[in-house]
Amino acid sequence: MGTTSHLAYEMVTDAFNARDLGRFADGLADDVAFQGPGDIGGEGKTACVAFYRGLFDAFPDARLEVHDVHVADDVTVEEGTFTGTHTGIARTGRAVALDYVQILRSRDGKQVSMSLTLDRLLMLEQLGLAGDAGERP
Repeated sequence: MGTTSHLAYEMVTDAFNARDLGRFADGLADDVAFQGPGDIGGEGKTACVAFYRGLFDAFPDARLEVHDVHVADDVTVEEGTFTGTHTGIARTGRAVALDYVQILRSRDGKQVSMSLTLDRLLMLEQLGLAGDAGERP
């Protein structure tokens, strides 16, 4: 059996891949803080679920492919690839595959902190919203 931190991580990740926001919310502390690339972030379960609802609206087939997980006490570091097709709001119809690192902290079996890092420029390039890195003006 895994540690409480690992079990909390698994619950949230499995709920994400199932696009089950109710179960996702069950894995969050009421005072969860979340931070994403750039100015994305917020505090509280309601705000966190709203952010992920928006993500699922934009990428209805969003999926996390986890490559590695490291757990130490209340901290879990997840390395993986986010994939999805931008067919929702303001759709481009393009697929993305983005490597990411997420650092999670848990308390009493719930996520209290979620910090996601990924390459936003690569995402914009894959969506066709920014020039290819190899292009020169």
